[in-house]
Amino acid sequence: MKWDAWGDPALAKELSADIKALLTAALGVTGDATPGPSADEVVLSPSRLAEADLKALAAVVGEAHVSAADADRLPRAGGKSTPDLLRRRSRGPQDAPDAVVLPGSEDEITALLALCAEHRIAVVPFGGGTSVVGGLDPERGAFTAVISLDLRRFDQLLDLDETSGEAVLGAGLTGPAAEALLSARGFELGHYPQSFRFATIGGFAATRSSGQDSAGYGRFDEMVRGLRVVTPAGVLDLGRAPASAAGPDLRELFLGSEGTLGVITAVRVRVHAAPAVKAYEAWSFPDFATGATALRAVEQQGTGPTVIRLSDEAETMVNLAMTEKIGGEPAVTGCLAVTVFEGTADQVATRHQLTRDVLLAAGGTSLGEAPARAWEHGRFNAPYLRDSLLAAGALCETLETATDWRRLADLRFAVTSALTSALPGALVLCHISHVYPTGASLYFTVVAALGEDPLTQWAAAKRAAGDAIVAGGGTITHHHAVGADHRPWMADEIGELGVRILRAVKAELDPAGILNPGKLIP
Repeated sequence: MKWDAWGDPALAKELSADIKALLTAALGVTGDATPGPSADEVVLSPSRLAEADLKALAAVVGEAHVSAADADRLPRAGGKSTPDLLRRRSRGPQDAPDAVVLPGSEDEITALLALCAEHRIAVVPFGGGTSVVGGLDPERGAFTAVISLDLRRFDQLLDLDETSGEAVLGAGLTGPAAEALLSARGFELGHYPQSFRFATIGGFAATRSSGQDSAGYGRFDEMVRGLRVVTPAGVLDLGRAPASAAGPDLRELFLGSEGTLGVITAVRVRVHAAPAVKAYEAWSFPDFATGATALRAVEQQGTGPTVIRLSDEAETMVNLAMTEKIGGEPAVTGCLAVTVFEGTADQVATRHQLTRDVLLAAGGTSLGEAPARAWEHGRFNAPYLRDSLLAAGALCETLETATDWRRLADLRFAVTSALTSALPGALVLCHISHVYPTGASLYFTVVAALGEDPLTQWAAAKRAAGDAIVAGGGTITHHHAVGADHRPWMADEIGELGVRILRAVKAELDPAGILNPGKLIP
């Protein structure tokens, strides 16, 4: 990934004339790009690792797999949130891990953790670098130094049980690499978050990721059948059977643990045969409430779409400005919904028809397959637009939550109000991307004119939105994880006793506290 932007520079998006006009009209932003510093111009704080410590690390993994060079430290200086990218644009000194270490085996990780505990060195596990909640900030805390523990060498398909439909994947495999290995054997994992192109299997597990196909295949934590985790206290191999009554499920300790309790090295996941057929259909609804009611009816009836999502009026409008018009006129009014179906020909036909019946009865108007195919074609590209907006002087950031269907409308209103109060004149977009029988997610995108101090500007908006989420009965995070950014609300989420439980587990597994300090656990 590009060090100061979302991903592949070749996929960077220039702002269209329609988007520039919208920015000018709504926010007073001209849309003219302002270049940031080059990598050569960035000043990093010097590495704090003593030469003896560097040599000790190299003795474990080999000199070729340890680096304190600025060129290696900079790409691991944080994640890809808007505050992360704003800090990358700073011309002042920037913090970064003191070294990057690439272990190649569990034994090496065990030795590294012991060494770091002894030498008071913090360890931040690093996968694809896509965190948007401060989960990769190189916090030293009370430690003398901090290293980035890069897991890219754990990149193998370790086993595929075609009979059971299970695969063991190395934690360092990216989404595309994992799917390519499975596809060669006729299988698919089917986990497609927006970070898919860069995020890793270990990262999916450590953050309880939710992919865009969740309606069909579930969240990533629902796919996990087993985990191997290296902790400072020892190695755990969890998940013996498809289901068990042997006490609490210890896998749940590490699904969502964000590298604070151990280093995930391999994940055993449920896989399925690659789908033979796909069908697409887009829909419009007169308003968000009608569309949400329709999605609830589909999910509670269980008709089985692989993808079902709904954009509100504002997001639908912006999507139209980003999409090439057909015949010179927009194809959608109101709120756009997308459905996708996968499976055998018979399965797809049946599920598609059942879903169509529900959506038509709920007030939907079919738009055919073209808008749904267009969504799929560009579904991983939205963060590139954010990069262009930042360069043009517009703050653009996202946040998400989930709640039950009964509270959904009120929570959407409360969060939108909190954001527009904190950022006067801001454009707030929202969509539902994940549905459950009892509730759904709400994913917000906020666009505002950059202030003189954008980090403080966004921190105030984030605080207002987080407070509104908690007060409105939502979860502080549905799939972006906790990291440092959501940590202030963890006590509200799980209660003081829940916090003490997490701290007790942390003390048992990581008594020196070296693993990803400052994240998740209050």
